[in-house]
Amino acid sequence: MRHRFFCVLAVLVLTTLTCFSQQREITQFSLIAGPSYLATPSLNLAQRGFNLDLATNYRPWLSMGFDFSAFTGGTTLMPQYLNAATQAKLGALPKPLFMSVAGGVPFTTSTYTYQMGPQLNYRHFRKVTLFVRPALGLLHAKFQTHPEKLSSPYATPVIMGLLNGKLSSADTSVFYGFGGGATWEIHPNFGLRATVDLARYNFFAQTLTGPRNSVRFSVTTKFGFGRNIMSKY
Repeated sequence: MRHRFFCVLAVLVLTTLTCFSQQREITQFSLIAGPSYLATPSLNLAQRGFNLDLATNYRPWLSMGFDFSAFTGGTTLMPQYLNAATQAKLGALPKPLFMSVAGGVPFTTSTYTYQMGPQLNYRHFRKVTLFVRPALGLLHAKFQTHPEKLSSPYATPVIMGLLNGKLSSADTSVFYGFGGGATWEIHPNFGLRATVDLARYNFFAQTLTGPRNSVRFSVTTKFGFGRNIMSKY
């Protein structure tokens, strides 16, 4: 019964939003591109990059799109970020080896996100579109450790021992969450958009503690093209 109630409520809300739409020109397609920032507090990691989004406006209130982001950054991998099994391996080392990485290991990383799905738009305001969307997709990350930045000659063999003979690793994991934001509709074919997305995932589970959260902030330009979908309303 509760499930039916929320379904009916959602239909009523979306119908209301459509009826009260004040934007009379909405292009069929939109291309979003611009700088983006990805923060992962649990790793003290900040990455900068860009966000690209291509969407189709099926209804004034409904869009379907594909979203891609790429980021790079770096920080220090601390022992407390490791899972219990990896910490046990580290703790079993002789003290000189353990101390070579006890203060953390510098690393750089590249992160890529891919997602596809719906977006719900609120177009009551003529020059501003508000929107919310689910976040569901894939996150691919590569990280490279830098033992050469540590003073100890033991750092390299210790790190290679923990990473199965390598100084780098890569992983792909599913992420989920939600996002939203606003677009300033300067013109039907051009606008500025600010977006915040929260994602939860569990990458490098064989080495790191998890799962963890990341927040993506994007300030992008919006280019609209194609026919005016409002012509049939």
